[in-house]
Amino acid sequence: MENKWPKEMKVAQIRVARPTDQLKKVVNFYCEGLGLKKIGSFEGHEGYDGIMIGLPNSNYHLEFTQHKDGSPCPAPTKDNLLVFYIPESKTIEEITNREKGMGYDSVSPENPYWEKSGVTIEDPDGWRIVLMNSPGIGN
Repeated sequence: MENKWPKEMKVAQIRVARPTDQLKKVVNFYCEGLGLKKIGSFEGHEGYDGIMIGLPNSNYHLEFTQHKDGSPCPAPTKDNLLVFYIPESKTIEEITNREKGMGYDSVSPENPYWEKSGVTIEDPDGWRIVLMNSPGIGN
């Protein structure tokens, strides 16, 4: 059977979006704690406020939204992760110390693989990030 999918999908940007009912705390966690930057925001869009944050000059970012009537959004499982590959262990230590100072301690990952070279932290909504001491896939 012939593969009809294109060999390379041309994409301008990638946005990962999710709701929260603690927008200010989530923004503080990702911007002040993790060090990501605000790259856009909106207010009152059909009852939603939101913010886009990410790494400067990147074509991918996170979006967090909050509805005026609330956006209950329980985290899925302990193994749903947003992984940041960070080659410098000193950077991971700095981020971990900032997050700890803000009240976010590291947690044990569901999958022990992530503990070998990484640190797992839960954001205010219980979603988990991993700060992985690695240059990433293919590097």
